[in-house]
Amino acid sequence: MDPELKDFLVKTPFFGGLAGTPIVDSVIAMLRPRAAKKGEVVLREGDTATSMYIVRSGVLLAYRHCEDGGVARMLLFRPGDFVGVTTLVEMEPRPFSIIAECDAELLELDSRDLYRLYRDDQKAYILVLQNINRELVRRLRKAGNRIAFLSLKLGSSATEPDPEHHHH
Repeated sequence: MDPELKDFLVKTPFFGGLAGTPIVDSVIAMLRPRAAKKGEVVLREGDTATSMYIVRSGVLLAYRHCEDGGVARMLLFRPGDFVGVTTLVEMEPRPFSIIAECDAELLELDSRDLYRLYRDDQKAYILVLQNINRELVRRLRKAGNRIAFLSLKLGSSATEPDPEHHHH
């Protein structure tokens, strides 16, 4: 077990409040390193894979295909962030694709591993789920703020009088 990796992980939202507990070691033992090259698709929209990832280095981008064929850039994930976690909570296809913005090192955790944790140590499992929920709520709040900001911008420009048509 790499002590540097452990130091890094206990500071991530996924392991919040778990430092110094045996669960940290058991979950870290389940993590599998995965390298992603710049431009590589890590998770594909609509895919039903069961892995989540913690970003060790590099940056990942979540994007979604729009109806007009364009691509909407949604969220950037940096070292310490975790992605793909919705599949651990629900068995729905993935809501967006995630691609490596630059070369990235990831740590993969499969929902089967999490199930093993659930079986062996329910208290630890609940703590991890609380961390996941806390982080998802934080992201929702951020997304809500962005939506409010965008609709404010769009709304005001839609209701502003056209500067060309000013009567003096």
